Amino acid sequence: MNVDTLIERVLERSVAGAEEPGAPPMLGRAIRHSVFPGGARVRPKLCVAVAAACGEGRGIEAASGAGAALELMHCASLVHDDLPAFDGAAIRRGKPSVHAAYGEAIAVLAGDALIVMAFDTLLRECRASPQALAPLMSILIDAVGTPRGIVAGQAWESEPVIDLSAYHQAKTGALFVAASMSGAAAAGLDPAPWRALGERLGEAYQVADDLRDVLLDEEELGKPAGQDASHLRPNAVQNFGIAGAIARLKGLISDASDAIPDCAGAPMLREIVQGQAARLMPQSLLRNVA
Repeated sequence: MNVDTLIERVLERSVAGAEEPGAPPMLGRAIRHSVFPGGARVRPKLCVAVAAACGEGRGIEAASGAGAALELMHCASLVHDDLPAFDGAAIRRGKPSVHAAYGEAIAVLAGDALIVMAFDTLLRECRASPQALAPLMSILIDAVGTPRGIVAGQAWESEPVIDLSAYHQAKTGALFVAASMSGAAAAGLDPAPWRALGERLGEAYQVADDLRDVLLDEEELGKPAGQDASHLRPNAVQNFGIAGAIARLKGLISDASDAIPDCAGAPMLREIVQGQAARLMPQSLLRNVA
């Protein structure tokens, strides 16, 4: 079974639980709307790739569960991020955002349910690897809460003065750090040496997102453009200029490749990381820069 199929099956098992008889049907539909069809599933794929690279076949099931849990947390963050209290975005992934489709109250509850579902998914999928559960749970909690998780990242947007580094590390970097560290933990290794890979990739994705927000339109993005300027949020383009932000993105991809610890699958992981450069900097973006 390939990685895409593995992850989608875990996510389907989780979402189906919210649609059982007796459950609020609109809430179940809103949860499915937020998860399927998904984006690139970068975080769970990274988690499974790290486990495969350093586990010699061990830990793939636990890594797929941990990766799916991170993806559910990511989906929850998008549902909440789009709410009127934050971005007020009507479009996400090229379709109506959850609050636009189902109303603000259901969107709040769907985001809450996805957070709980993430922990349930991790518990369910790690039954065959109980020794991995405690470190994976600790990594997940750190990635979501405060002071360093995605909740803290969202909260920075409400502060009168934003610490740009802390904001980016929490808002975007936290789940990438969790993905790389969870892959190692699922394979039975010390996750600490894998933090740097997640940090570099997370920052690279944030810089790329800042570039897209400035340079692409809503149709290309699949969500509203110009959100950082509209909400007076700091942006890598504002800090470094367009050329500087692109140079920083390229440097971060190179740094991420260099940060991969020695393991049997390190060459494969480096290919995956380098392949992200093409995805993060599509030709349409580069044409707009030119």
